[in-house]
Amino acid sequence: MSAIRLLVLGAVRQHGRAHGYQVRNDLEYWGAHEWSNAKPGSIYHALKQMAKQGLLHAHEIAPSTAGGPPRTEYEITDTGTAEFLALLRASLRAYDQKMDVRSAGIGFMVDLPREEALSLLKERIGKIEEWRAAVTGHYVPEDGPEQLGHIGEIMNLWVHSADADAAWTRGLISRVEAGAYTFAGEGAPFVGVLAEGEENPYATGERHAEDTR
Repeated sequence: MSAIRLLVLGAVRQHGRAHGYQVRNDLEYWGAHEWSNAKPGSIYHALKQMAKQGLLHAHEIAPSTAGGPPRTEYEITDTGTAEFLALLRASLRAYDQKMDVRSAGIGFMVDLPREEALSLLKERIGKIEEWRAAVTGHYVPEDGPEQLGHIGEIMNLWVHSADADAAWTRGLISRVEAGAYTFAGEGAPFVGVLAEGEENPYATGERHAEDTR
């Protein structure tokens, strides 16, 4: 699945309406440029593509004060919301080795009801266990990686990663079951986006004073 679609749809949804610079700023604020393909070009491309696909509605507003073309603000559509929730559920349910998919799902898990998020995370534990069993059908961790030559180190890495992931996921489940975080329908959500004009302490590179895309 595409982490960039989930990230961009989620960022727009949290704002209500957002222009490309705000989405980029939010994803950098979350550190997504470090653990995903959420680079400026990918973000703007995703916004335009999803607008063409009917997942976002593009609003043209007044031209920038610098005299550039009209700025485009994006608003998620009903179809886009359905796509966002489908991607979110898939990211929490699946055992995916890709850090971007895993991280994006955790970042938006509170957009679901608590019990649904818990159910999906528990399903994920089952997927990890199934995957681990498939690997250990060919490789016995207790016998050490040497049994398969240096290639055994690859399976050793996989098994250790799966075990660590399962342990972390069980810890998250325990925290959520104990009442951690505010999930959908439980009250005011955590504000994870920057307000208009708020400085981003994690911004990277040179920026124009005003983004016109």
